[in-house]
Amino acid sequence: MAKRAVLVGCNYPGCVHELRGCVNDVVRMHQSLIQRFGFREQDITIMIDTDDSYLQPTGANIKGALNQMIAKSEDGDVLFFHYSGHGMRAPAQIDDDDETGYDECIVPCDMNFITDDDFRELISKLPSGVALTIVSDSCHSGGLIEAAKEQIGDSHNPQGKPEADPLQFGEANSGDEENEERSAGTKQVVYVGEDGMEVRSKALPLDTYMEMLRDRTGRQDIEVGSIRRTLYDIFREDSSSKVKKFLRERSAVDEEESVLNSAADDGDACVQAAMETGLRYATEAAYAGPGKTVTSMGVLVSGCQSHQTSADAANPNGDPADAFGALSNAIQTIFASTEAGGQPISNRYLVTEVRRLLASQGYTQQPGLYCTDENAEAPFIC
Repeated sequence: MAKRAVLVGCNYPGCVHELRGCVNDVVRMHQSLIQRFGFREQDITIMIDTDDSYLQPTGANIKGALNQMIAKSEDGDVLFFHYSGHGMRAPAQIDDDDETGYDECIVPCDMNFITDDDFRELISKLPSGVALTIVSDSCHSGGLIEAAKEQIGDSHNPQGKPEADPLQFGEANSGDEENEERSAGTKQVVYVGEDGMEVRSKALPLDTYMEMLRDRTGRQDIEVGSIRRTLYDIFREDSSSKVKKFLRERSAVDEEESVLNSAADDGDACVQAAMETGLRYATEAAYAGPGKTVTSMGVLVSGCQSHQTSADAANPNGDPADAFGALSNAIQTIFASTEAGGQPISNRYLVTEVRRLLASQGYTQQPGLYCTDENAEAPFIC
């Protein structure tokens, strides 16, 4: 039995919504995999964006590493993916069959987002008998495996509303240039707790994502309605499968529209009527996606529900190595409270204890567990 892992930490250094603890989360998880879970160093791929000597966590590199890990796997292997960084919710395509109404995404360092559909496709490639556990310490991560069964959480409740102030640690800094990070009219709100810890949200509002994408690519023509087309123009076959699907179907609709326009110019009243009715539905169909299922071997531990945000915490006067993501830190705390080599921790136990710990620390984010009934009771990455 082989154990393989891909660990990704994105701090986005120099960006308007820079984070502090994501790379530290990866370092700590790497130690845990080796010391507690018996992973071999050569079977762990690490990507961080604060050190150029490491493989950079771009969209293409992350998907490439995950695909390679899955391709090598055989019956009985254990696979693990840990991501700490920004998450976002992109508006779902018009009649896409998504239980949350959004495309939940993780945001690599090059802004080439990876969607819930991408993760579903990755899991669908798992050979029989191979388990893949995903820990996503990011915002809106509750829906990150499309159509997975929800064991703990309410991310698939379509009534879930985005939280206005998800981090209740004290007063949010406002108007203080020293604590409020600004760029081109956007700002990152920093909450300060009684212990002096500064807490940032790992959520990227859509307008901030577009600003960061402009900064990364140098393109200033990026707008809400052109995000998917822009991502394809920049990243081509390395872009999300959802982006490529949208562009293919939009191209088909545009071609049909061109044919109908040509016929309408010739005065065909029937064709004009078709344009007024059928094209509307054809355009909506370009955003369509059939209902989906995933294999039984995918397990997601999310940092929060799909409508919530996850926290990144740091002491501005302390050691930068002490910064952390709230979910990742809570998992490490649970590890430390249980004996290594003793009774394995089940997925359900881990998530339940993490939720209790975060609530006691003042965090409002609620981690979730998404998997089959059997995997809910199975040991965490063992």
